[in-house]
Amino acid sequence: MQQQRASRLWELAAVFLKLGTIGFGGPAAHIALMEDEFVRRRHWLTRDEFLDLIGAANLIPGPNSTEVAIHVGRLRAGVPGLIVAGSAFIFPAFCIVTAIAWAYAWAGKMPVTLALLRGIKPVMIAIVLQALVGLGKTAIKSWLWAIVGLAAMTVAVLRPEDEVAILAAVGIGAGLVAWIGTRKPRAVALSVTPVALWPLFLVFAKAGALLFGSGYVLLAFLRGDLVERLGWLTNAQLLDAIAVGQVTPGPVFTTATFIGYNLAGMPGAIVATIGIFLPAFLFVAISGPLLPAMRRSRVAGMVLDGVNVASLALMAAVTLTLARDAVTDATTLAIAVIGAVLLFRFRVNATILIAAGALIGLIGLAAR
Repeated sequence: MQQQRASRLWELAAVFLKLGTIGFGGPAAHIALMEDEFVRRRHWLTRDEFLDLIGAANLIPGPNSTEVAIHVGRLRAGVPGLIVAGSAFIFPAFCIVTAIAWAYAWAGKMPVTLALLRGIKPVMIAIVLQALVGLGKTAIKSWLWAIVGLAAMTVAVLRPEDEVAILAAVGIGAGLVAWIGTRKPRAVALSVTPVALWPLFLVFAKAGALLFGSGYVLLAFLRGDLVERLGWLTNAQLLDAIAVGQVTPGPVFTTATFIGYNLAGMPGAIVATIGIFLPAFLFVAISGPLLPAMRRSRVAGMVLDGVNVASLALMAAVTLTLARDAVTDATTLAIAVIGAVLLFRFRVNATILIAAGALIGLIGLAAR
């Protein structure tokens, strides 16, 4: 038993280090990669189980895709798995963002990085679409859920800052329906005056403990503390930090790593990263065991179904936004279309496609 647990921990570390390294594109892309890895390829989870993990992650504050990773680790190897999976998923982004924080001030826009992203982003569109189709077939259980999902996606496209309200409206609405039935979801360096580590930890722990949603909400939340209340950053500096978190692989919340490094060096990067992610580990450890009980309850189960549908709607809305940014010319359109064909028709491994996209981007840079 102990040998099996150790084997599973090593397996979790390896797979999440890989996903954290190739996971460009934000939470929607991360979840798509996890669905491909754990539902399609490794068969660790059914689609229903994976959808429930997405819904559960959306019900608690913190970085959604990281929380899904932590949930997978908990199911696979208990509390040690929870720690290993989440840490392994965060670690590559921590290293990359720390390096960028150190070098970005004089490295400018880094043409090689932009060329890589030009080839990778269209591939991520195809990967997310594949996950949406597969998960949608499971989550959309009737024409009514399809209408709800379409409405939620439309609102999310028009008002992306309202994603928490959308999740709440759909989840609570579904729960009410069930309840009624029982009665008859070049950046500039941030070199500023160094700050103490404990206040830095508290600021990011507060964000990790209270923040629902993605980069849009993170920007507003951090602005209130770091720009307006404490004066540690300017608006422009905060936007640069958010941008670094978004263009690097792994969790967008490693924005905290970038800010922490530039406010207090390497200790600041470590403290800020621990602060913003620690609540996610605690929330998953507490809420994860409650999922089976939620499924047994008609009302709680309907709330989870509603949050699942709303989560996929938000994921689809984010994909539309990502597509507008990723598909900008004939080359990137061709990459996206070919990637989709290879995924849907031939089931080519997503990692291979991401590597191919990166190579095409570098070839395009060299050809200029």
